Amino acid sequence: MDEVDVTDVTDVTDVTDVTDVTDVNEVTVGKAVGDQVDENGTGTGKGMRAVVIHRYGGPEELRIETVPEPVAGPGQVLVDVTLAGLNYADLEIRAGEYLQLPLPAVLGVDVVGRRREDGRRVVALLRTGGGYAGVAVPEAAHTVEVPDGVDDEQALALLEQGGTAYGALVLAGRLRPGDAVGVSAAAGGVGHLAVQLARELGASRVVALASTPEKREFLRSLGADSVLDSEDPDLAARLAESGGLDLFLDSVGGRVLRAGLAGLAPFGRLVSVGARGGVEDGFTMGELTEGSAGAQGFWLKHVLADRALFEGVADHLFRLAAEKRVVAWIDRTVPLSGVAEVHRAMAARQTRGKVLVDVHREE
Repeated sequence: MDEVDVTDVTDVTDVTDVTDVTDVNEVTVGKAVGDQVDENGTGTGKGMRAVVIHRYGGPEELRIETVPEPVAGPGQVLVDVTLAGLNYADLEIRAGEYLQLPLPAVLGVDVVGRRREDGRRVVALLRTGGGYAGVAVPEAAHTVEVPDGVDDEQALALLEQGGTAYGALVLAGRLRPGDAVGVSAAAGGVGHLAVQLARELGASRVVALASTPEKREFLRSLGADSVLDSEDPDLAARLAESGGLDLFLDSVGGRVLRAGLAGLAPFGRLVSVGARGGVEDGFTMGELTEGSAGAQGFWLKHVLADRALFEGVADHLFRLAAEKRVVAWIDRTVPLSGVAEVHRAMAARQTRGKVLVDVHREE
């Protein structure tokens, strides 16, 4: 999934209390994370609330702390955060399964809020983390203005998950009108947008995979033509029905990825945007040759590296959102004190669509 690089806190002092995020008691930390301090090792002088981890582990490691506001360096901007996104990659980073990073660290890779220099409404992707906080400091090149007609919730849900879905379908998957498209984890943040985008981009048939009856019903409401149980032992055969798939977008890996590969029509394409922690992938070139199939990965960081491409993808998604042709499902919005609970719910696959964090809400 999208690249996150959360840098370390060089010193931690003045700790008054240590609690997890299920408790609204807070910790005061003398230094912030990475670029959140200036060259003298100090912040702006103002404190902000943030969710911080000091060691890898379970949701109990997430703690609300008071840290200095960030200081923008060259090429960066300050954003007063309204909402932060919560993503599956955050769980893997917190557990130490993805990107082993120096600690302490503030998690969170996407935010929406107001750019401090001009008050404009912006949404940003944070390659250096820091989203679960009152103020973030993204690269200016990774920030786009939110147009009128698109609310904060939709903008935040669309930029990362929608950008990943669009990139996987179009940039990597080369989706063509008339293609039959399959999507795994289709009720998730990326998946439910991929289902809608595939239809908007001209797919003749969209096959959506999900693990529970409730999620499958949700996908039918989004317009999926066929909805399959991802736990079905005959999944590969089911995917191959009606001539197979031209494109399969996978974010699970393992057995589901292999079923998607087996369910491709000749000259079909498999695109992977990641895999669940601990899931092993693997197939041979012989399998690809036997099916005249192709396999490719997609990572949003390569879109971020091209400003014109990044803006183009964002503009396309925002136009669809403004016209209500693609609508992100907001599963829930929680305060900072609810982050640990949502990490648990997401790990148990109890969420669908996008989860948001209101960094200012008291509860």
